[in-house]
Amino acid sequence: MIYSLNGTLTAAGPLYAVIECGGVGFKCSTTANTLRRLPKIGESAMLYTHLNVREDALDLYGFFDQKELSCFKMLISVSGVGPKAALSILSEATPEKFALYAASGDVKALTRAPGVGTKIAQRIILELRDKISGAQAAEGFSQADTGIISASGNVEEAINALMVLGYSRSDAAMAAARCDESLSIEEIIRQALKNLSK
Repeated sequence: MIYSLNGTLTAAGPLYAVIECGGVGFKCSTTANTLRRLPKIGESAMLYTHLNVREDALDLYGFFDQKELSCFKMLISVSGVGPKAALSILSEATPEKFALYAASGDVKALTRAPGVGTKIAQRIILELRDKISGAQAAEGFSQADTGIISASGNVEEAINALMVLGYSRSDAAMAAARCDESLSIEEIIRQALKNLSK
């Protein structure tokens, strides 16, 4: 198994990058988020990799950090989600945002990724929702990164009220996460609305 590539970035295109190591260029399929963080062509670069073995091909996938690699592996473990769909989701959302969407059950946010329909998004949430909090701890996602909160009664009520006002669960949870849990429901809603308007 190829764990990582460390060499010179020799080419990059839509959802792929080529890293040359010891005279051999390795083409890695990757996400838009990873491509944005890579250096200029000709500079030194490193990617964490996943080798996908099929009967007719060996496909190499590269990621800027281990959080993104971990999310990719979780996604392709879901029945019906292939590497292409996983790359599409992680091109639309950072690992932290993906963790938030999965943990909060935000189907709409996941379907923004091209090629991901409602049924696949629901399956991802169903299969990964329970795994995501354990993975967050293992991968070092902080509550500040994701906005995921262990909602107290007042916070949960405030989130539900914000959803009635038309906000998605993930946006409402992120805004409420910045509020003091000891506040009244009304005050949490008021502060969350200020956070959402910024």
